[in-house]
Amino acid sequence: MNNNQLLRYSRQIMLPQVDIEGQQKLLNAKVLIIGAGGLGSPAALYLTAAGIGDLTIYDDDVVDLSNLQRQITHYTADIGTDKVISTKNTLNLLNPDIQVSAIKKHLEGESLTSEVKTADIVLDCSDNFKTRFEINKACVEQKTPLVSGAAIRFEGQITVFLNNQVDSPCYHCLYQPDGEELQNCATQGVIAPITGIVGSIQALEAMKIIMEIGEILNGRLLLLDGLTMEWQTMRLRKNPACPCCRLN
Repeated sequence: MNNNQLLRYSRQIMLPQVDIEGQQKLLNAKVLIIGAGGLGSPAALYLTAAGIGDLTIYDDDVVDLSNLQRQITHYTADIGTDKVISTKNTLNLLNPDIQVSAIKKHLEGESLTSEVKTADIVLDCSDNFKTRFEINKACVEQKTPLVSGAAIRFEGQITVFLNNQVDSPCYHCLYQPDGEELQNCATQGVIAPITGIVGSIQALEAMKIIMEIGEILNGRLLLLDGLTMEWQTMRLRKNPACPCCRLN
């Protein structure tokens, strides 16, 4: 680290759990973020600010006026611009030392497998079940840790799947692909700060995994009711009959 980096990250470095060693781990890490919307925006901002060295972001959408209420890497002038480009521009302004790769593409198939394989951690910031199951399958196959988040209405949820551990559950242990595609923000609505809370926690969990500190949300599903500000935690166990992870 150079002097500018030592100053930029000084408030993290002074934490005994982080120190120089932890900060260097962040700078050496490669994180894959799938989705540059309500969750991907705050997650990418905090990971960039905190010093994740290499971020790759995939999204195939463009900025719409209706996005600006919660997707905080985009601005009014970005309407009509590819979300990945808008996000990359914002992140570069925030921290020009970070390597940001922005790809306008729906990540699937061999491309998904390849990106997951080269990433240290994947953040699922997508907004539909089909994509989430595809991401989960690739992460299970490549044994890549997955930080999963979702937000809708006034509700949020976050969990982690440490797919490099044999006893870790996966997303398919928690949910079944049974046609819930209409459960998204476009049809159900969402209050703006919920996406920020969930995306920020995804960033925190990713950093903890990289630095190997604290207690990770693996095996736990964190649920937030924003109307009552009540948090609940559900315990998750690996499903021995899971069609996705039972053989891993």
